[in-house]
Order: sequence, then structure tokens, then C-alpha cells
Amino acid sequence: MKVFLVGGAVRDRLLGLPIKDRDWVVIGATPEMMLEAGYKTVGKDFPVFLHPQTNEEYALARTERKSGKGYHGFHFYAGQDVTLEEDMQRRDLTINALAEDEQGKLIDTVNGEADLKNRLLRHVSPAFAEDPVRILRIARFLARFSSLGFSIAPETMQLMKDMVKAGEVNELVAERVWQETSRALAEPHPEKFIEALRECGALAVLFPEIDRLFGVPQPEQHHPEIDTGIHTLLVLQQACLLSQAPEVRFAALTHDLGKGTTDPGILPHHNGHEERGYYLVKDLCKRYKIPKSYSQLAEITSKYHTHIHRAFEVKAKTLLKLLESTDAFRRPERFEQFLLACTADSRGRPGYEQNPYEQADFFRKLLKAVSLVDVKDIIDAGFKGIKIREKLYQKRLVLVKQLLRVSQ
Repeated sequence: MKVFLVGGAVRDRLLGLPIKDRDWVVIGATPEMMLEAGYKTVGKDFPVFLHPQTNEEYALARTERKSGKGYHGFHFYAGQDVTLEEDMQRRDLTINALAEDEQGKLIDTVNGEADLKNRLLRHVSPAFAEDPVRILRIARFLARFSSLGFSIAPETMQLMKDMVKAGEVNELVAERVWQETSRALAEPHPEKFIEALRECGALAVLFPEIDRLFGVPQPEQHHPEIDTGIHTLLVLQQACLLSQAPEVRFAALTHDLGKGTTDPGILPHHNGHEERGYYLVKDLCKRYKIPKSYSQLAEITSKYHTHIHRAFEVKAKTLLKLLESTDAFRRPERFEQFLLACTADSRGRPGYEQNPYEQADFFRKLLKAVSLVDVKDIIDAGFKGIKIREKLYQKRLVLVKQLLRVSQ
């Protein structure tokens, strides 16, 4: 029975990055031997155990054989005779198929160390094509490591394209698509995730609402980049500079979905794209069972982002209605995330990256001031029933008008 440190821990050590999790492979053992040694079983599909002291994962070496379509179509074998080299062969990328023995000696059977040095994301074997989740994973690794100079090897990208053409991506279950996408949104460059999926054709299958934004023109005087898809990626980049929250980044990614369904006859203008986009966001979130913290923020961003942009062009009643429509009084934290997504939208244009976004600061002051109106004072003054709400609205409106005058 031999134990080897494998995967991300070895890769990240060689890259000089902090090691977050350590995974181990055990050669020459049986489940019974692991249990007798005090390990706790956690694996459902194949034998994985938790170390009795460290709680780190120890998996028996295994091989995989494709037995059906999609992510679940696999047969696993984890006998005592499976070698480390065989276990490495089933892994997705060469940089994830590195191991260290108990003395810290590097074991590289797939030239992963060379690919690390050359900054290449390359598949280990043709078996990569058997699991469509790997398309999402490699796109996510590009989002993580592109700032270090990593790119996807040409032959691996071709394999990904072939997988898409073969219909493998169509077999992905919603939960796995969202799991990988949400993780990609938390990486330093999630726009690379979108670019990789688009290059191999998977974006059109999984997120057609985003894919069809590319090639759609916008007015050049407001959008020097012209292309809506390019604008979307620029907005996503700006969102990453403004916030670590993946919810904000998702809202940035989906804020302009309505522009993909604009009547070609009115291009490059996009009248009513906010409302159309709102329903597209709802459909996308329902399809992938996306959590409410993401979906609700994305929905209000799609529907109301241009309202923020026009803060100084509208009446006080419109401003107050926006605060009410976005539930800003009860959800100030979410409203702040909404303002960050709108700021990213404004700065996601060539030449606008460093520009101040006064509209967001104005709405912050507005919400703070209007929130100070105390309902208790209105009740103490003798107002009852619907009159309380009417008086609250009037008092808030007076404050909005005052702030609007000052800002203008």
C-alpha cells in the first residue's frame, strides 16, 4: 500500500501558488484495508475516504471506462492492481496528473511538468472526450491561470470542438453546468471561461443568450467597441475589478441579454432591450436552477441598469420608484451590488475604464438620505392605514427632489 499526493496541490506547488486542498491516491489497497486503518468512507461512485486525523481525501487508484452518454456514463474499477500511471491516465489535464511520493519526489508520467513550464492546458489522453464536464473545467482553468500566461493547447481545443459537434455537451446536467460556471465566475478572469466556450462552440449550446450577443452592433458614439459581445466581456472584466462577489459578475455578464433579440431593422439601437433581457435572464436562471442571490440581482440589473445611467435625466418620482422597484430600502446590500454592476457597465467600454460613475454615488447618497425617514414619526403624528404609506412616500419624495436639485 503506497500513498501519493496528486493533482492540484502538486501543480500549485510547482507554480509557486498557495496550496488550498491536498488530495491523495492510494495504490495497492482495498476498501476493507482503508476502513481497518480508521479511514471513513465518503465516495458514492468510487472508493474515496477521509483520513482519520486530517480529514483529507484519500482515493483508491482507479480506471474509468465510458459506458454511456454524458457525465454519468462511466464504469469505474478500483482494484489493488491499478497502478499510479493508470490512475494518472484517467485525469483531465497533464498539469493535474502530477504526483509526489512520500519523500516528495515528483512523478510525472504525462509530461505535465513541461506543460506547466510552457503554460499549456493539454488533455492527458483521448479519454478526455468521454466526459463533457471537462470542457467546462478546462475553460475554468483558463479563467484561473490565463494571467500566468496559460493557453489551451491547439489539439485540446480541437478535441473540445469535436466533442461539441458529437453532441456530448447536450448531455450535461444543469447542476454541473452551473457548478462549473459559478466557480469560473469566482476566478480572476471569468471572461476567459466565456471565450473558451465560445471558441469550441459550447457557448452556443449552453448559453445561447450570451453567444448571440457577439456580432450585434451598438451605437459607436456610446460604444467604441461596437460589438455587444465584446462589450459584455469588457463589463465582466470591470466587474471583477470592482467586486469579488460572483453574483455581481453574473449580473454583469447577463445585463444586456436583450440586445441579442433586437429587431435587426432598428440596429444599432436597442429600444426595449432591458425588458426583453429581464425575461431572458429569468429563463436562463430557471434552466440552470441558479440560486436567488444570483438570479434576483441579475434580473434587476437587466431591467433597471439604464435607469441608473439616466439618473440625472429623469424626474424625482422616477428615482423614488426605482428605489422601490429594486427593493432598495429592505435590501440595501443587494442594491449596492446592483450599483457595482451598473458601474461595470459604464466602464466596460474602451476609453471609459477609469471614468468616475457619478450616478452610482448619487444613488448611494439618495438611498442613505431617504432611508432616514422614520415611519414611527408618521404613526406618532396620527396617520393610520394607507395614509401612513402616502405620507411616507411624500416625505421621501421631498428629499429626492432636494438631492436632485443639488446634483444638477
